[in-house]
Amino acid sequence: MQTAYLLLIPLIPLLVFLVLGIFNKRIKPAVSGYIGVAGLAAATMLSCFAAFQYFFVADKVNGAYQTFIQKTAWMQFTDTLQVDMGIFIDPISVMMLVVVSTISLMVHIYSRGYMKGDAGYTKFFAFLSLFTFSMYGLVLATNLFQIYIFWELVGVSSFLLIGYYYTKTSAVAAAKKAFIVTRFADFGFLVGILIIGYYTGTFDFEALNNPAGSAIQNWAFTSTFMGLSAITWALILIFMGGAGKSAMFPLHIWLPDAMEGPTPVSALIHAATMVVAGVYLVARLFPMFLFVDDGFVLQVVAYVGAFSSLFAAVIALTQTDIKRVLAFSTMSQIGYMMMALGVSGFDGHEGVGYMASMFHLFTHAMFKALLFLGAGAVIHAVHSNYLQDMGGLRKYMPVTNFTFLVAALAIAGVPPLAGFWSKDEILVAAYENSPLLYGIGVVVAGLTAFYMFRLYFGIFWGKNTRYAHTPHEAPLSMTIPLVLLAFFTSVVGFIPFSRFVTADKMGFEAHLNYPLAAIAVAVGAAGILLAWLFYKTENDLSDRFAHAFGSLYLWTSHKFYFDELYLFITRNIIFRYISAPIAFFDKKFVDGTMEGIGNKTVLLSRKIMSVQSGKVQDYAFGFIGGVVLLAAVFIYLWTF
Repeated sequence: MQTAYLLLIPLIPLLVFLVLGIFNKRIKPAVSGYIGVAGLAAATMLSCFAAFQYFFVADKVNGAYQTFIQKTAWMQFTDTLQVDMGIFIDPISVMMLVVVSTISLMVHIYSRGYMKGDAGYTKFFAFLSLFTFSMYGLVLATNLFQIYIFWELVGVSSFLLIGYYYTKTSAVAAAKKAFIVTRFADFGFLVGILIIGYYTGTFDFEALNNPAGSAIQNWAFTSTFMGLSAITWALILIFMGGAGKSAMFPLHIWLPDAMEGPTPVSALIHAATMVVAGVYLVARLFPMFLFVDDGFVLQVVAYVGAFSSLFAAVIALTQTDIKRVLAFSTMSQIGYMMMALGVSGFDGHEGVGYMASMFHLFTHAMFKALLFLGAGAVIHAVHSNYLQDMGGLRKYMPVTNFTFLVAALAIAGVPPLAGFWSKDEILVAAYENSPLLYGIGVVVAGLTAFYMFRLYFGIFWGKNTRYAHTPHEAPLSMTIPLVLLAFFTSVVGFIPFSRFVTADKMGFEAHLNYPLAAIAVAVGAAGILLAWLFYKTENDLSDRFAHAFGSLYLWTSHKFYFDELYLFITRNIIFRYISAPIAFFDKKFVDGTMEGIGNKTVLLSRKIMSVQSGKVQDYAFGFIGGVVLLAAVFIYLWTF
């Protein structure tokens, strides 16, 4: 398979970013939108062509898909340890290319209508292109250091896009919050990379993931701490970086606030691309996670993912900002993917959980992007994010109503839409490995169906709200991506994903488990039915239940006060007992020492400044005095 043309995929959005960024003031807004869309369209066509070539044209070796690597040395540390730059082609990187390209293209097209008239229109498309370039670099990385470089670029891009409305205090605060939380997690990621490089002598994914190679075979001979090998701790730290980027508990607090960015940003970053980077990272190092310490770290991944999924689903039940409901839904679904990867650490068939996670990543990208873009169309029509300001919009926005319904049915696991197939695979993998995690998965499926149709009925049915201005359907530039994503959501579930993406790169036949599928569908249908009773027509059932649950409902609606808890810890513990003493030491001793040296120097200078008075008489006196002094010294030495 030829790989040279694949370099164009990340380079095209990079070129678009440079052109729009450098000539920001000279390019007309309408033109910049077309440049952004054209660039992503080209990258998308190349990505789809690469997927076709890889899966259907390139030869297999012993029935397995080949790995194609093109790289060049960038930095040499020792004879064996170096950092390369290049591209890594295997089933999951090709799949991610298609996901990033498709969603980014839809968002670019959608943004032409959504951002029309915005003062920073050209800048917005430049930032979108920078983010897309960063994601391409991340998914094509050949080694841990390369993925870390683009990992940080993704973080910078998200910071710029979340804080795009920089005149809003809340947007600036949200951008800083996302940046700080993810930087904290990324510090763990970096430390994990350094530990792996030190003990294995390589950063390359190919060497690290080889079950017969020294990186995995010799892990037991590394140093231990608290009963775990250094490599195990390194993998835990790497997962910490992934958990931060994917908003897993307890590093989830940045994701809801990130909804301050424009809605297309929410669809691109916080639904389908950036937040799945953590899942992709674990999948990229899956053999190491699986074999080191008998999959102990994967068990950590599974439990963190399952708890995050349940925790976020419960919170989503009570949120009234439609974008925040979708944000917690994203956190819940990412938890599902992490759980699917993690159950392979319970001595099960590793291919099932791995494939299920990647399959759900693929399908989730389509319907979650559709949900966010549909929410954006609603916000564009009613100029509000809150459910209390909506209702009865199906009469005014039929296309948005239909496409949003398709996405809601898909995430609720209703057959034959995409979410049904991928969610079923996750539940099968959990059932075969851990009854507890399977039970959590089923509960989350029911909660997901309920809160998603709470959202749907609240927006498009419910009360007949009187609007100050009659709502209307979004322009074609916004509705066309909705229709296309609804189509993708309807058909991608039928892709025989298990044949293409598995842990050992060899396809296997995945069969529908009818009893488990029936349970999942029944639970989802029960959630939809409850939402229909509560929210399809205006009534007080939801208020009565909220009152009945009392403090539990209050805690849930306030996201269990985790933001307040972090703020308390930051102000009263970290600031008072860590930051304040360090600041005192820095000011009194470090700064005090340097300021003391400076002050003494100034004082001494003032004392001797008369020596440089500029008066000839003073210089003559000094010269003669010096001569007399030297003469006296020489006479004294000569005499005695």
